[in-house]
Amino acid sequence: MEINLYATLRPIVGQKTIEVELMPGANAQDLIEALVAKYPSMDPELLDKNRRLLPHMKMFINGREVIYLENQFDYELRPDDTIDIFPPVGGG
Repeated sequence: MEINLYATLRPIVGQKTIEVELMPGANAQDLIEALVAKYPSMDPELLDKNRRLLPHMKMFINGREVIYLENQFDYELRPDDTIDIFPPVGGG
């Protein structure tokens, strides 16, 4: 599955878009775990002590923030889903 990364996350993996292998039926939490397994330096950037996405990090699936999806992190991913993960950004 392709994952688009933004801002400070891109330098960690060295590119804008990465791919991770997921089993059929994998959910959004499985994707985060697979991402951290492939890129261990992402762990402190993404996960809290309970292995959940840090509250200030944003994960969107098909343009909707995962916390607003009906099943949230239990959302079952489909091969054609668009995944975006980014830290908070500011500017002016």
